[in-house]
Amino acid sequence: MQLRYNYRAYPNASQRRALARAFGCARVVWNNCLRDRKEAHAAGLPYVKSAELSRFRITQAKQTEERAWLVEVSAVKVAWSRPLPATPTVP
Repeated sequence: MQLRYNYRAYPNASQRRALARAFGCARVVWNNCLRDRKEAHAAGLPYVKSAELSRFRITQAKQTEERAWLVEVSAVKVAWSRPLPATPTVP
């Protein structure tokens, strides 16, 4: 037997801002990491590993002026927003 629960959250204004900031940062990091992997694949380069993405796209990006706002969000949320490793496909 499977059970299902539905939950609904009603955040106040400051919580909505915090959630929007967290999801916005996660979206930016995800899109940048995904673009890096797609560009590497198109160029015939080896697969970009998650550790490299973390080092380049998250750690180094926080130190640039244009991405300094990534520091405002918890590092855990940003780090977990990178794409997961690709799963092998069966032909």
